Amino acid sequence: MTDKRLAQLHDLGQSIWFDFIRRAFIQNGELQDLVDQGVRGVTSNPSIFEKAIAGSADYDAALRPLVEAGKDVDEIYEALALADIQAAADILRPLFDQSAGRDGFVSLEVSPTLAHDTANTISEARRLHAALGRPNVMIKVPATAAGLPAVTALIGDGISVNVTLIFSAAQYETVAEAYLAGLERLADRGGDLSRVASVASFFVSRVDTAVDAELDRLGERTLQGKIAIANSKAAYARFQALFGGQRWARLVAQGARVQRPLWASTGTKNPAYPDTLYVDALIGPDTVNTVPPATLDAFLDHGRVAATLEQDLDEALADLDRLAELGIDLDAIAGQLLDDGVAAFAKSFETLLASVAAKRAKLLAARPALSASQGVFQPRADAVPV
Repeated sequence: MTDKRLAQLHDLGQSIWFDFIRRAFIQNGELQDLVDQGVRGVTSNPSIFEKAIAGSADYDAALRPLVEAGKDVDEIYEALALADIQAAADILRPLFDQSAGRDGFVSLEVSPTLAHDTANTISEARRLHAALGRPNVMIKVPATAAGLPAVTALIGDGISVNVTLIFSAAQYETVAEAYLAGLERLADRGGDLSRVASVASFFVSRVDTAVDAELDRLGERTLQGKIAIANSKAAYARFQALFGGQRWARLVAQGARVQRPLWASTGTKNPAYPDTLYVDALIGPDTVNTVPPATLDAFLDHGRVAATLEQDLDEALADLDRLAELGIDLDAIAGQLLDDGVAAFAKSFETLLASVAAKRAKLLAARPALSASQGVFQPRADAVPV
């Protein structure tokens, strides 16, 4: 049964996606239950996969045949991740069809080690898209200087893209421009613009964490807990302006869809702030909010549904002006957050691969103690567990 709050959000033009993936969550029916309640998509990132694969035993049984087949660490990780994304996409496919391709997506990120490599990001994204073989998959590409031309190229190929790690309205504008240029390239090639979708993942809570620290340093308290929301509202105003006018009208006439802003990192990191702050305050048309499990639980319990995103824009812009007057450079902070985000995802990815390597090595070391009586990889009762 659809949850009342999620249905009300949808009526206001916002889709709730779920920022989590794990094999047991897919296989035990939890994802289907959430879809039945009104969740309309799934996002993943290297940190989520690190916790899923390295932090659980969900994948141990699937590891064994991959190791026995001689797969290396990268191949094992990719096989595990692709299987999860495909399974989630299959559960979401009816929603994708019912919504005419607006929702029902699951996202998979290109390797964060390629964040500053345009050519290999494009190549990797194309390969992953083909390997997944699902129309309701978005390939995630970071909003780095190297990532932006990759976004244009991929949209020009007709590949749906989730552009991630956006922290400022200025960064957002470059992302929207990359999307528009990609649509124009696709149109020039005679492609079907109605079959490609994109979201711009604008990170929220991390902005308050960084800015609040600067405000603490200055002994300024009045703006704490306000800048992330103000920043998001400013970006949404830019979205409304960019997806209007003659340029956009020409693309709409060819079937183009808006690149919806997606509010990411919406779990509240400061315990002094309400746990649904970054959901309640950012509700508006043509948006997505991807929420971690705890935030979804909190919102379903006591979240407030109202069209808040377009409220008090003047006050939000005034708060941003006041921040600048205090000498705090939000664009510089956003640039650092982008760099930090890429580095954090790369570290998670390295940790994930190291965990897969350790499990693979343990299985290989145990092979002499394995029974091959049936010609398959079968552990003895005393074999070392993964």
